[in-house]
Amino acid sequence: MRKVLLLITLTLLLLATIAQGEEKNFNRLIHEKSPYLLQHTENPIWWYSWGEEAFRAAREQNKPIFLSIGYASCHWCHVMEGDSFSKEEVAKLLNENFIAIKVDREERPDVDQIYMGILQAMRGSGGWPASLFLTPNRVPFMAATFIPREEFMGLLTSISSAWETDQLKIQRIGKKITNWMLQKEATGFSEVSLPDDSIFRTYYLHSQLTFDTEYGGFGQKMKFPRPMQLSLLLRIHRRSGSTEALKVVTETLDAMARGGLYDQLGGGFHRYSTDRQWQVPHFEKMLYSNALLINTYLEAYQVTKNPEYAQIAKQSLDYILRDMTDVLGGFYSSEDADSEKTEGKFYVWSEEELRSILTPQEFSRIKAVYHVTKFGNFNTEKHIQALEKRAGMKSVNLVNIFLMEKGAALPTEKDELLQRARKKLMQVRANRVHPLRDDKTIVAWNGLMISAMSKGYQVLKDPRYLLAAQKSAHFILKQVQKSDGTLFRRWREGEAQHNAVLNDYAYFVQGLINLYQSDFNSRWYYEAMRLQEVQNQLFWDTKSGGYYFSDDSDPTLLKRIKSYADTALPDGNAVSALNLLQLADLSLQWKMRKKASRIISNVGVAINSQPTTFSQMLIALDYLSDRSKEVALIGPIQGLKTQEALRVLRDMFLPNQVVTASLPQPKNNKKAQILPLIVGKPMLQKEATIYVCEKNICKLPIHELSKMKGLVTQKNKISL
Repeated sequence: MRKVLLLITLTLLLLATIAQGEEKNFNRLIHEKSPYLLQHTENPIWWYSWGEEAFRAAREQNKPIFLSIGYASCHWCHVMEGDSFSKEEVAKLLNENFIAIKVDREERPDVDQIYMGILQAMRGSGGWPASLFLTPNRVPFMAATFIPREEFMGLLTSISSAWETDQLKIQRIGKKITNWMLQKEATGFSEVSLPDDSIFRTYYLHSQLTFDTEYGGFGQKMKFPRPMQLSLLLRIHRRSGSTEALKVVTETLDAMARGGLYDQLGGGFHRYSTDRQWQVPHFEKMLYSNALLINTYLEAYQVTKNPEYAQIAKQSLDYILRDMTDVLGGFYSSEDADSEKTEGKFYVWSEEELRSILTPQEFSRIKAVYHVTKFGNFNTEKHIQALEKRAGMKSVNLVNIFLMEKGAALPTEKDELLQRARKKLMQVRANRVHPLRDDKTIVAWNGLMISAMSKGYQVLKDPRYLLAAQKSAHFILKQVQKSDGTLFRRWREGEAQHNAVLNDYAYFVQGLINLYQSDFNSRWYYEAMRLQEVQNQLFWDTKSGGYYFSDDSDPTLLKRIKSYADTALPDGNAVSALNLLQLADLSLQWKMRKKASRIISNVGVAINSQPTTFSQMLIALDYLSDRSKEVALIGPIQGLKTQEALRVLRDMFLPNQVVTASLPQPKNNKKAQILPLIVGKPMLQKEATIYVCEKNICKLPIHELSKMKGLVTQKNKISL
């Protein structure tokens, strides 16, 4: 009997040991919410997410770290997953010799910003997937982007061997990287006097140097939309009267709206164009790029009154409402480039398929408008086909991306034949396998879309856009805010996680400011003021000024980064500078204006040498250096006169103003939540009264809209 009990005990101990081993060596991404991380749960690799558990394992096992950074809608991330991460031979090398960490750059932009900056410094360029090798102390010693399988396996073998035989050499490389980071921080931005208005001429000249006069946009190869640059050129046009500055904007917007970059059927923009002509995009659709482009098209419509710009903005906003909005109010993050493991398949058409769907007359019209041919305009290059095939993916050829001829008029509702054909094709497309939608809610990107929806309501007068902005703001404040009033970064499936970074606060505060100026609900103003103060406490550099990108609560980050330059997104410090200026004018708090000036002055030297890198910062400087206006409309908000004044203000391009509207407040009503800009401004003669102020000094109150228009259009002119 004792032998039986002993055998049972030993068996149980053996099973427990095996279970512990299995628990130690498994793919931990199954516990995550990120759609990108969940895409990798079936990999045979023992992935960790970013965190102390992974770093402790690296230290205890004395293994280097392989860090892979990507995002859910990234085509080349999918290719590397199929080509390498799903393969047993790759997994064997990684599992035996490395601690493998997978990061969703959209959830953890603080991690991505550090390592992407190092990758760009080491390689001269960056991109995703980012592939880095780190010491157990998280210091990188080798970096790359996409790596084909044979090369990747050779690299894993070489690094593993070097780690076993010459760790000191690797540590010396890591030490050089650390010293470079420290030196970069020490010789970074320094405060100088504010740039004067001549910087706008410098900016314009730099923009002209890279402007593609044939196809619009900037550069001569692949094209990225640059909405902040276009928005700043609109401001330069406004203050200088330069038709050439405006031409750069309009020719770029016209080209993007007619190319494959724009989804001609469904609305919305893909992320970037792989060619100079804007024809062949990478097909992923990002919430942030659509928000920024919608805003720019609406501004261009205010300037030019070209109805095509309003049409593009409307179609893109409607796409967001249709495909990218959660029932709870949050906006989703992105849609994949791929469906059925094929890039672009959801969006393209063969001539044969179009003939089978449409009547001959409809087909002829579609063919003429969208340049449909038998041989197509989207044919995957052979070397890319080979890589995709190895990854278990497919390529499409002899298919058409819908795009239009340069200078052609955009289709309108009056073209009934074309609209009937488009409707049929949209019905067919709706039944195709849809690209994966990354349905997480990111605070920062929701802030950008709240701004776009608010602007859409103001300019296009469609209440659906205001409702969408309001619902998103309510959702963030209810679901993605902590009990202490700080913010999480993202929400998905009922879970809010990861501390918000600077961009989350800056973009969301911007959204709240714009939302307040849409419905004049004072809650949005007070939430913006409160969150601005939270941002100050968490991120402000009390020594050198400016905001750090992350707070100081995460010990796993190598360092706190402070940046001022735009990427595909507007810089968080630059957005904050404009927020502070607008909040200063609404709240009459001069100290906020001083803080904004400090941010801008921190980059004075760099702006002069590389102005187009700092478009958003110069948008803030434009506000600061112009005759920015504060407009208070005192009267019933829904009253005829107040609404007419709002219509006049919103029809014009007046980027350097803030607007508030309210009934006059009783002096003895201490509980009323009113903005300081409204206090002490009565409604005269029982009629809606207009106060136009500059730097908190108000002109005499008026009732005439023509006088208001004359006052708000005054500006400090610049010369080019």
